[in-house]
Amino acid sequence: MTKRDILNRVKKDNAKFIQLQFTDLNGILKGVTIPVSKLDDAIEDGIWFDGSSVEGFTRIFESDMYLKLDLNTYAIIPWTKNNSSQAIVGRFMCDVYMPDGSPFEGDPRYILTKQIERVKKLGYIFNVGPELEFFLFKKENGKLEPLPHDNAGYFDQTTDLAVEIRQEMTTALRDFGIDVETLHHEVAVGQHEIDFRYADALTIADQATTFKFTLKWIAAHHNLHATFMPKPIAGINGSGMHVHQSIFNTKGKNLFFDPKDEYHLSKLAKYFIQGQLTHIKAMNAILNPTINSYKRLVVGYEAPVYIAWGQRNRSALIRIPRYTPGREKAVRAELRCPDPTANPYLAFAVMIAAGLDGIQKKNLPSKPVEENIYEFSVEETSKRNIDILPRDITESLKYVEKDEVIRGALGEFAFHKFYQLKMKEWESYCLQVTPWEIDQYLEKY
Repeated sequence: MTKRDILNRVKKDNAKFIQLQFTDLNGILKGVTIPVSKLDDAIEDGIWFDGSSVEGFTRIFESDMYLKLDLNTYAIIPWTKNNSSQAIVGRFMCDVYMPDGSPFEGDPRYILTKQIERVKKLGYIFNVGPELEFFLFKKENGKLEPLPHDNAGYFDQTTDLAVEIRQEMTTALRDFGIDVETLHHEVAVGQHEIDFRYADALTIADQATTFKFTLKWIAAHHNLHATFMPKPIAGINGSGMHVHQSIFNTKGKNLFFDPKDEYHLSKLAKYFIQGQLTHIKAMNAILNPTINSYKRLVVGYEAPVYIAWGQRNRSALIRIPRYTPGREKAVRAELRCPDPTANPYLAFAVMIAAGLDGIQKKNLPSKPVEENIYEFSVEETSKRNIDILPRDITESLKYVEKDEVIRGALGEFAFHKFYQLKMKEWESYCLQVTPWEIDQYLEKY
């Protein structure tokens, strides 16, 4: 869209303010609001801000940065449209730039864009379709508790408040231009999922960021809290972000599909899968970036921790969904280990980098595992050379440090900033004395 297109559309929408949004390295949405009268100048010259206070950005003596608007991401924030007491607000997703006009190396959107450019040079389009699970909680005596009246399980049709909230969330997402396909209750009490249609990686990263922003606002409007924390309650299912992946050419053909293959997978798809299996331990720091992430990824439970692939096998790290004749475009590889605390820009960037490395090296994966790995003994997994994911964030970070492909995808600046952020988080965690420790040791010793 051109500047004139945007200005005309904003005038037609009667927007009074504009939010300029971006994320920090942790994937937390940031933004600055401007009056609509300043939009023309913002499109031309960007909006300057102090980057020294943003997590993972620059140091205090090099803090000047500016936001460059992506005009294709314009939308009206839905809940400002029908509120007579509030001005209508538009929004743009933005890229972060340095004073000399160069892209900021620590901008997650830029990191993904660099990998997308590699894909484009090969004549490919990398498509993704993430499934973000989340919990709805209420506050009871200052504590967060699961949504009241929700004792439902997977796909249960209930009449509680969550049904209406999911529908309201879906309406808001559609107003943002996000093509919602399904909404349903998940396995755990208070757990839900809303799925949206796949598209190219940058579009979906923007949409995933908008998704979290929208769900949190709608929940708060109902005096609830939507959390994407992977394991908020011990003993029940955690929240994941399974990501369906495929590579298309510019004419819309799915290059992962091969009608002659037993699994309907092309060699390109298998190379891509092997690339991700090779680098998954390093990728895991980006795909599961919090200490809490590893409370979900525990061996012995039904968690995607086993480094293997299989068709329709939900115990494998990468699953190939069942092929339906006539639906060649739906052939894909589902990466099952990521969780929704992952910054989608960084997550998709390392997924591309690992997959492209596999395509470049042309190594085929070992045979798929079709049995339930959850039921394997330690001896059986060892016999089949089935490895497991790192057990905590520090172990994952050690793999990133040594992995030239994943570290290279992040860039040295972002890698070091990310490493520092995560180690600071780990050190803070290690200083805590938890209720479990009190119960376990206080009287015993």
